[in-house]
Amino acid sequence: KKIEMRFAHLKRILKLGRLRLRGPRGAQDEFVLAATAQNLRRLASLVARPPPAQALCIA
Repeated sequence: KKIEMRFAHLKRILKLGRLRLRGPRGAQDEFVLAATAQNLRRLASLVARPPPAQALCIA
């Protein structure tokens, strides 16, 4: 489900429903660039998140 949601985001939000570069190599390059941009956006949101609170465990 998570992978399908990422593909849907690429197609709908980033408008990759139709590729603009020609040939298989162009399509691959365009997809890799879009996936990289998506991963960078996700990484930025993970880095910006505050660290989880440490649970005190006294044994």
